[in-house]
Amino acid sequence: MADLLISLQEFTTSLPPVLRWVGVMLAAAIPYVEAEGGAVLGIAAGLHPVVAIAAAIAGNGLALAVVVNATSAVRSGVTARRNGSSAAGGVAVLEQDEAPANDAKRARMRRVFNRYGVPGVSFLGPLLLPSHVTAAAMVGFGAPKRAVLAWGVIAVGAWAVVLGTIAYLGISALVG
Repeated sequence: MADLLISLQEFTTSLPPVLRWVGVMLAAAIPYVEAEGGAVLGIAAGLHPVVAIAAAIAGNGLALAVVVNATSAVRSGVTARRNGSSAAGGVAVLEQDEAPANDAKRARMRRVFNRYGVPGVSFLGPLLLPSHVTAAAMVGFGAPKRAVLAWGVIAVGAWAVVLGTIAYLGISALVG
């Protein structure tokens, strides 16, 4: 993971100063780097903290939008096929054993989702998993995609502001 972060920082600093925010956006779209890591990378690459944080939030937000919309489309297709609607050609698909639904990790994630809802999972999820994974899981559980996307962007934005501010203060203290 450290090699990835070093490579991303080198990539970002290799860009012309006017385009470094693009490197931050691309880095923030990567799972596990997220907006928080993108903001820190941008600040370490010499971007103004506001620009670095905004670019990181935008990059992660775009990635979340892609994941949420793709997961929603897949869920809609699966639901339509299970119900035998026209999306499945009017032919009902036989239900298979729901062994994956009984998976311990999925059951635990479902309990957390039921307990904390979309806002709670959006804010707490990045502590354990990338926001992409938690967003896909919530949409898969049936949460409205608009709510998942809105709360996801709010949550990654808040985390990016907190960690970006800490990075800026730390770098400022070291550099002087």
